[in-house]
Amino acid sequence: MDQNKNSTCRELSLRQTAKFLKRHDHFIILTHASPDGDTLGSAYALYYGLNEIGKTASVLCPDVIPKKYDYFARKTDHVARENATVIAVDVADPSLLGALRDEFGDAVDLTIDHHISNKRFSKYLYLDADAAATAESMFELLRLMKVNINDITAKALYTGIATDTGCFKYTNVTAKTHLITAQLYEFNLGAAEINRLMFETKPRRLLELERMVLEASEFHFGGKCVVLPVTADMQIKTGCSGTELDGIAVISRSIEGVMAGITIKQIDDTEFKISLRTFPPLDASAICQKLGGGGHKGAAGANVKGSLDEVKQAVLSAVGQALEETDAGTVTAE
Repeated sequence: MDQNKNSTCRELSLRQTAKFLKRHDHFIILTHASPDGDTLGSAYALYYGLNEIGKTASVLCPDVIPKKYDYFARKTDHVARENATVIAVDVADPSLLGALRDEFGDAVDLTIDHHISNKRFSKYLYLDADAAATAESMFELLRLMKVNINDITAKALYTGIATDTGCFKYTNVTAKTHLITAQLYEFNLGAAEINRLMFETKPRRLLELERMVLEASEFHFGGKCVVLPVTADMQIKTGCSGTELDGIAVISRSIEGVMAGITIKQIDDTEFKISLRTFPPLDASAICQKLGGGGHKGAAGANVKGSLDEVKQAVLSAVGQALEETDAGTVTAE
């Protein structure tokens, strides 16, 4: 039996999901911790869409939303918990709810997601594992509900799609991704400015952190794998924290010959967050599932307890096994 299957979770079609939303009036929309463009863009697009058809909704994020998302992320109205339908957006596992897990981990009515590793923890689930971003599914859902998408909703959706595709560079991009994005260009989108904010702007302290990480980097398996450690000491010295660290994982994608990039970010004395980026035939999600996490084929993650050396060896063992099983030594990275 699939370890992700939950017999109490009912999977819905897109049309059934639209009907579910229309049947209810008050919503609490949850994002995952360390919010990225897709969870925030999808959540706020849903928020604006529900408002447009006369529903009330709140967006709750476990962490402070970075200021760079201020162009679409606004403070939302309060919706009382006892009257609300709870929706998790782009959340594959209740542990990703962070500070909201205790209150909502067992109380999510509907999850809208695109992670193949989704743990099916909610009562209902709409999952499109072929979508490049949850924002793709959100666009289709709003269209099906005949919501009049406006400029700010389009900005939120574009942000979700652009950030989860590395500005349309990753292998998860499909023809549908481009077709949906083309429709978003019909609005006052400002895509060039969004791209600048998301991909070309970083504080000086982050450049210093990247320098430290590169100096501490290690190559393994004949250069096919790179380890990028982000220790607590590095974070303290540079003042970098939270979502600022997310871009470190992308560094490995630009290194010639690397098929697996492992970023190990220290959370506390005994826990580390793993961010894994891979090229075919390696499957990042399958590797991270062995470590208790999951994600996508090209990008996945897990939280692992232990010392830095113990965590590093655990991840390297999983990557090494995957390299051996796929005979990846004969494959050239895309």
